[in-house]
Amino acid sequence: MLHFQKWKLILVFGIVVAGFLFALPNLFPAATMARLPTWLPHKQINLGLDLQGGAHLLYQLDEKEMVEDWLNNIRGDVRETLRRARIGYSDLTQDVAKRSVSVKIRDAADMDKAETELSKLAVPIGGDVFGGFSGKDLEVARQPDGRIALTVTDAGLANRMTSAIQASIETIRRRVDAFGTTEPSIQREGRNRVLVQVPGIQDVERLKTLIGETGKLEFKLVDPAVDAIQAAATKQVPPGDELVYSTDTPSIPYVLKEQVLVSGQNLVDAQPGFDSRTGEPVVTFRFDAAGAKRFGKVTQENVGLPFAIVLDNKVISAPVIREPILGGTGQISGNFTVQRANDLAVLLRSGALPAKLTVIEERTVGASLGADSIESGKKAALMGLALVVIFMFAAYGLFGMFANIALIVNIALIFAVLSLMGATLTLPGIAGIVLTIGIAVDANVLINERIREEIRTGKSPYAAVDAGYSRALITIIDSNVTTLIAVLVLFWLGSGPVRGFAVTLTVGILASMFTAVTVTRLMVAYWLRWARPQLIPI
Repeated sequence: MLHFQKWKLILVFGIVVAGFLFALPNLFPAATMARLPTWLPHKQINLGLDLQGGAHLLYQLDEKEMVEDWLNNIRGDVRETLRRARIGYSDLTQDVAKRSVSVKIRDAADMDKAETELSKLAVPIGGDVFGGFSGKDLEVARQPDGRIALTVTDAGLANRMTSAIQASIETIRRRVDAFGTTEPSIQREGRNRVLVQVPGIQDVERLKTLIGETGKLEFKLVDPAVDAIQAAATKQVPPGDELVYSTDTPSIPYVLKEQVLVSGQNLVDAQPGFDSRTGEPVVTFRFDAAGAKRFGKVTQENVGLPFAIVLDNKVISAPVIREPILGGTGQISGNFTVQRANDLAVLLRSGALPAKLTVIEERTVGASLGADSIESGKKAALMGLALVVIFMFAAYGLFGMFANIALIVNIALIFAVLSLMGATLTLPGIAGIVLTIGIAVDANVLINERIREEIRTGKSPYAAVDAGYSRALITIIDSNVTTLIAVLVLFWLGSGPVRGFAVTLTVGILASMFTAVTVTRLMVAYWLRWARPQLIPI
């Protein structure tokens, strides 16, 4: 156990030196690190919301809106299915409260055929571990009055909600990344909520606005035959039209065709820019092949007519089509500020949210509070380190000092690994590091006590030390592995700060095993060869 091959010496020494080098950037501010040579490590541990300050936002997805959009799509599918099957129908309606769409079949002889065709709209839901299905998203059933109802099932709604939450998380993540923040935490909470934690954010109101906008972009034709002002006064529009207001102050009414010519789903890119003629901030966009073809056809057929660019059911621009737009590119103008143009570009690039998100909980953590937490964590860590160092030296003398040196190496390795991982350090994470300080010397305590037992049996110093390390190794591995199992469960089932605690504790346990079994043993082995003691000072 006390013999080290040359390659092992080089490996251990390299790991220790690398640990100190990669941990070093965390001792200096970012401005100081920027002035150091580029070949030196520069990565630092990211600070979490509770240490750096920032925004804590809890959003709730509008389930009613999501169901309403889903029912609208089902209505369209029903209409298309019955027309394709040449089945006469009437009174196609939807009921959001009952989560259903119903249609009356004109000829009773077509009921069986209609039910068969409409049943094809029901989609099986997910599979279990055995490859089965948990049901369908729609229940298709006949009604006594000659109608067929398509009702959203509970399993279908739950599945749709899960998909909507996942889509919302990805969309929010893309929008938050535009702020240039590091390590935002975006995760699901409960059935229909999303928790957003963004450390270091300064403009919280802008963040809320950017996340909260649905970002649903649509291109629609303006109905020139209808007086929009009169329609707004009477609240009456012809069938197939809708009344939509602009984002201007005061808002301007528009009567638009309900049919969506092109949607934001066909966008592949959106960038802020400036109009070459006026110098005003604009947003340039580019469609995919299908969207470019559709947009070109629409503009070619409607030259001279106005069309509206609608975002979240608000008209942001309503230009006149001067000529066909065949290149699949265009620009949106609307008296934007530079910031608004940037935010709009982010919204369009990130895609639309499946439904509206509403803030139900908001907390802002100040930087001063985070600084106080960091200072308290430093004091706790230094106090714990000092007490452990004093105890180990008092209990085991020189061998205690070897353990203390290994403890310093252990702390350096923890910070090095966390820096390389790009991990986010939170207050529970600091607690994990402080706890690791105590755990790190536990292995050395086991080894030193075992050496004492071997000395009492009359063994020579070299034999006692060798036996102490050999026989304590299994106990050290067993104790640390059992702790690791519990910590991994915390990481697997926990979230946010709990995971932060689990990560730091895991890294600390692995580092302590390395330093106790390897670094301390190396120092003891070379001391024995150099001093050749007759008695062990332990």
